[in-house]
Amino acid sequence: MKKIISGIQQIGIGNPNLEKSWAWYRKYFGMDIPVLQEAADADLMIDYTRNKVESRHACIAMNMNGGGGFEIWQYTSRKPQAPEFIPRLGDYGIFITKVKTTDVEAAFQFLKNDGVEMIDDIVSGPDGKPHFFIKDLYGNIFEVEKADEWFSKPKSAKPGGASGVIIGVSDIDNSLKLYADVLGFDKVLYDKTGVFKDFGELPGGNEQYRRVLLTHSQPLTGPFSKLLGPMKMELVQAIDSERQSIFKDRIWGDLGFIHLCFDIRNMDVLKNDCEKSGYPFTVDSEKSFDMGQAAGRFSYIEDPDGTLIEFVETHKVPVIKKFRWYFDLDNRDQSKPLATWMLKALRFSRKKD
Repeated sequence: MKKIISGIQQIGIGNPNLEKSWAWYRKYFGMDIPVLQEAADADLMIDYTRNKVESRHACIAMNMNGGGGFEIWQYTSRKPQAPEFIPRLGDYGIFITKVKTTDVEAAFQFLKNDGVEMIDDIVSGPDGKPHFFIKDLYGNIFEVEKADEWFSKPKSAKPGGASGVIIGVSDIDNSLKLYADVLGFDKVLYDKTGVFKDFGELPGGNEQYRRVLLTHSQPLTGPFSKLLGPMKMELVQAIDSERQSIFKDRIWGDLGFIHLCFDIRNMDVLKNDCEKSGYPFTVDSEKSFDMGQAAGRFSYIEDPDGTLIEFVETHKVPVIKKFRWYFDLDNRDQSKPLATWMLKALRFSRKKD
């Protein structure tokens, strides 16, 4: 038995208004499939909430065309805090979420014409490929890039699901011991150092950085691998000046990108691999947790700079809740993807505007 990482399940996003944020993500990223919604106490995360159990309302939303989802998160027991400084490229943590489109130019025009806050024009990255950056309602930065692999071919160039992240780190070579060796981002697409034109309009973007873009060399497997699709990890290290944690003096769940979550199978094997590599689980729900609509096991580790990485092993997923139709994922070959018709059945829960 070996660990299976099926893709990016979701990016956690701390928001001051879940419903308003979700409506925005539905409109511009097609995140209209609520896999689960729940209001509850986050008691297992007490080590990251200053030893006080906090309450929250959360929704995991997906785009049925493919890619990772968003866990849209809002505290209900406290007012979520913004950083007291403007985070810059290279600050430790998830700085940008990558989302994919079929057509960069058409996506740019769609978003710009509809009044979305554009950070720059279309620019080329170190690999020569076009992309651009935008902000959501609360200042979170997203990179829109072209993708060729989709679960269902989109009918428009509207951006789709998450395809990766840009994470600030203090030492890329040290971070690769986790992201490449343990998590499977073992294929280097580029490794460049300098001042980059495509970073120019981002906070701190005119400084010198080392940036390494990674992907996985092996095809993804597991129940949701066809839906989640390929993933990228871009590590960014500031060369000329010191950096700090994006969540300095704040807690998990506050405003911003709060964690990166991978959909996995065989949690105990993964736990052993992480521990042997020096990244022990800091949170582990152990036996299956039940969130009413879905069930599974989740855990967290920290990367070398304290960025939170979540793993979720899903045991049950609702398809049509009113008919009590669920997918039971335990009694099957864990490496095989779910049938396409089964994954497409999730569309019956679509949130319509």
